[in-house]
Amino acid sequence: MTFTGTVPRRALGPNGPEVPVFALGSWNIWDRMAAPARRALVTRAVEVGAAFFDVAYYNMGPHAEASRTDLLFGETLRELALDRSAYQLCGKLWLWEYPVTGFAEQMDVSLERIGAGRGGPESFDTVVVGDFFGDIDIAQVVRDVHAEILRGSFASWGVNNWPAGALQLALDTAAAEGLTPPSFAQLKYGLVRRSMAEGGCYGGWFADGTLALQASDAFEGGILVGKLAPARKIGADVGEIRDRIVAIYPEVERISTALGATPAQLGLAFCLANPATANVLFGASRVSQLEDNLGAIALLEREGAARLRELTAELWLDREVRADGVWAPAGAGD
Repeated sequence: MTFTGTVPRRALGPNGPEVPVFALGSWNIWDRMAAPARRALVTRAVEVGAAFFDVAYYNMGPHAEASRTDLLFGETLRELALDRSAYQLCGKLWLWEYPVTGFAEQMDVSLERIGAGRGGPESFDTVVVGDFFGDIDIAQVVRDVHAEILRGSFASWGVNNWPAGALQLALDTAAAEGLTPPSFAQLKYGLVRRSMAEGGCYGGWFADGTLALQASDAFEGGILVGKLAPARKIGADVGEIRDRIVAIYPEVERISTALGATPAQLGLAFCLANPATANVLFGASRVSQLEDNLGAIALLEREGAARLRELTAELWLDREVRADGVWAPAGAGD
């Protein structure tokens, strides 16, 4: 069924922009599509008010892929000659080579690749800082992010799967030094992974409005929409529960069918049922995928948040992963 409404919008945290509840990702997306398909997908996203695009240059750390996905996205924007007000952009700042490769350099490269100065955007609306690893000077990260805000590279920021202690230090540094704090956290969150977003410090930050949640990897690289043996590189398997996720997929399919929905719609509706969720980031490489995903909005309205959580309670598989994202044995506390 074709979506006929407009995608709802929510605030991406206290310092963030108002954004559609869906965000379209770029990792292994735009480089899997032909030019007409890219144009059609962006056009449809604009039509339904879901034109919020997560775009990154994947060429650092484990993402040292020399990917062209961001170049192709930029080409699409220029081919469509979209007004900048028609879409929103979320960029990425990587910590893998930081501070040797600083944030100013990363922003300049990212913006140039998507067309700044050639009819493309001159800034992002917001950025995500990640992936977190090792011994990072968090206070300096906050200062360097704030410097980029002052330079006009973006207006707000969030973090990607940071340990709770590191994020608390970032919040404390921003408060103490009068800098811009992170306004959202991009976390792996969905039907099967809930511990980090719903427990511990993150749950408290979401509940009191300190942060908003951007849910990512809700489909587990396609497993939770029926692609049980993904051929492409997918996200990390925190807690090593992927075999259990594959095994539980028939139950996901059973529940969604009983609701007159698809597995994708069930997964997205579950994420949106959490009031902390500002939006859900997913990859769509066809207009038909986007159209199907849009049906999650009607599913949530029809069934309600409490009903969806009740029906999917037994799908929560990472209960033994501590709320800071660290694996813990059964029965261990947070």
